Amino acid sequence: MKKVEIFFRKFLLKLLILLNSADKKPGKVNLSKDSKVLFIRLNRIGDALVTTPLIYAVKNEIGCRVFVLADAKNYFVFNSPKLADEILIFEKGFFPLWDLIRKVNKLKFDAVIDLHDDVSTTVSYLLAYIRVPNKIGLQKENSKLYTNTVPRLDSKKHHVIERVMNLSSIINLNGFSQDINIKYFPVQGALRKVDSFIQNNYPSKKFIVGINISAGSDARFWGIENFRKLTNLLKNYPVDYLVLSSTRDLNHAFQISHDKKKIFYSPSFDEFTCIISKIDLLFSPDTSTIHLASLYKKPVFGLYVQYNTDDIIWYPYRSDYETIVTKEPTLENISFESVLEKFIPFLEKQLRQK
Repeated sequence: MKKVEIFFRKFLLKLLILLNSADKKPGKVNLSKDSKVLFIRLNRIGDALVTTPLIYAVKNEIGCRVFVLADAKNYFVFNSPKLADEILIFEKGFFPLWDLIRKVNKLKFDAVIDLHDDVSTTVSYLLAYIRVPNKIGLQKENSKLYTNTVPRLDSKKHHVIERVMNLSSIINLNGFSQDINIKYFPVQGALRKVDSFIQNNYPSKKFIVGINISAGSDARFWGIENFRKLTNLLKNYPVDYLVLSSTRDLNHAFQISHDKKKIFYSPSFDEFTCIISKIDLLFSPDTSTIHLASLYKKPVFGLYVQYNTDDIIWYPYRSDYETIVTKEPTLENISFESVLEKFIPFLEKQLRQK
């Protein structure tokens, strides 16, 4: 049944593209402070974070009015006047989609910029039926729906941030800084709470290794015993550790560290972001936490699943890093010994540089 569903979805997408090809426009799209632009990025938190360098550049340099169409799972990433003036949250379903199309048409945007690195069926329907003079995206299977496209850089050689940033070549960004990085702006209250946590639980102010145990799926959980061994290993060095956990994985966190003062969890993404600013090294499976380390330029030791793809891993774009990469679908066969071979030299290097 699934194969039949996929076949019809692909067929309908091809038909949609064939019947709704946009007229191509040569040259750049010139935006001004009077322009109104809609950026689109659905899906997860990490997917949103890697688009923030481009959105920030447009908002900061051009100063136009920026709207973002986001997902219920990632909209808060854009919730700052430094990124977006208004956020539209996508709702699944046929009728919500047509309501969204009507709303977008009423707002009369000067340009819509699709930030997806791959083809989104939902975004393709939106592009086909909205009335916007400039529809911008990367060259891919649904390119006929755009008025302006730029090449999609080779995903085997270029980080996803670079692939998204290549969209800047079609708009009038002139003085863009080469220090491209993740942008996120947590509220001050979150920072005060995290400062208090660190002062109360880490008064000695040692080098802190943040051990993130949570990821987007159970496939990227490294195992309670492995994390326990890691915390024991760190006792041999002049460091403290802090177990970082989502509320979902708290039971795992308490089994890994019996010292509750060395566990940080919060349903607030702002607080979770701020705690990354307080650690000195992050140990983490492939997740949005690694992008937050890039935000603060914190060194990262990452465990990555690169299953059934040759795409470059989503490494921390502005941080020193070391990795263990598996071609298997989960992290379960990454042994503690294989991690030690790379982690110990990386840890000792960071301690020397501190």
